[in-house]
Amino acid sequence: MEQCGCVERELEKVLHRFVMYGHQSEERLDELLRSVCEIRGQLVAFGVQDGDLSVLSQTMAQCCKNIKETVQMLASRHKDIHGSVSKVGKAIDRNFDAEISAVVAETVWDTPERQKHLSETIVEHLYRQGMLSVAEDLCQESGVVIDMSMKQPFLELNRILEALRMQNLRPALEWAVTNRQRLLDLNSSLEFKLHRLYFISLLSGGISNQMEALQYARHFQPFASQHQRDIQILMGSLVYLRHGIENSPYRSLLETNQWAEICNIFTRDACALLGLSVESPLSVSFASGCMALPVLMNIKQVIEQRQCSGVWTHKDELPIEIDLGKKCWYHSVFACPILRQQTSESNPPMKLICGHVISRDALNKLTNAGKLKCPYCPMEQNPSHAKQIYF
Repeated sequence: MEQCGCVERELEKVLHRFVMYGHQSEERLDELLRSVCEIRGQLVAFGVQDGDLSVLSQTMAQCCKNIKETVQMLASRHKDIHGSVSKVGKAIDRNFDAEISAVVAETVWDTPERQKHLSETIVEHLYRQGMLSVAEDLCQESGVVIDMSMKQPFLELNRILEALRMQNLRPALEWAVTNRQRLLDLNSSLEFKLHRLYFISLLSGGISNQMEALQYARHFQPFASQHQRDIQILMGSLVYLRHGIENSPYRSLLETNQWAEICNIFTRDACALLGLSVESPLSVSFASGCMALPVLMNIKQVIEQRQCSGVWTHKDELPIEIDLGKKCWYHSVFACPILRQQTSESNPPMKLICGHVISRDALNKLTNAGKLKCPYCPMEQNPSHAKQIYF
């Protein structure tokens, strides 16, 4: 983050100079334009007499001189800005390491199967972003075949999201009604919030929509028990419809950020029904890599400086734990209380009959003559009765 801050400060300096250059250029050019317009106005109004030719010549010469000086001054300052732009490039080179092969496994994409998985991940990301034509071109060039059953949900999802961005609630409402029971199973409030937003859009139309708003309020009936307070606020706003909601205590109902919020809620719930994460795997991997890469580069540099080349020999394993933040926590992490090591796919956590959990390696080490005594309680049990609870 410190490196980003250094580059950002240089960039802010460049942007500031661009803004100042723009203001100064406009001022000087406006001044020249006014001067030329004044001379032109005088010539049109009074004409040119023989005795005034020398004065006119001097005036025109001075005007041309001012124009030339202004052009030279602007060119000089523009040249100075180029120097500031080059400093941004130098700051990037100074603060960021372009060579990252030292912390990358060279053979990570060396097989056709892995390359296929990467292409499929990129295609899925493009579908999620609504970049359908780009995804189709990538499929043709990479030879990846995407089943229509996988593609169709993304097509519908992007169609509805595009309509929401255009403040058209109809497609989203139709989708929510069709999937009402599944949304209720998720304890989702999406359908109510869509109806609420449609009701607010009617309120923003003024008194002419009063009857339509009252009739539409019937859609709130199935949600009365869970959203009673919200419905009361919506119905209370009808009292101020004649004077305008924007001039009433209910003006907060017209906040524009509700459209961005409904897009996020729809994306979250739609992805949950499809069994997908809200963010694509490619986005998550990229964000995680951006957070982990600076740490890995620092570790590699320390290892080289201290000549500890044998400390980190396997690039598919991290030498230390890297905290990616709670946003990247997708499941709980279990560390065996006996061996004090984190469980993995090859060493998963095992639940004993008594309810205590240890790792499989600890289970094997504690097993004696086909019997196991729990290290936390005196209960003896058959180790084969332990159940794997993860991976």
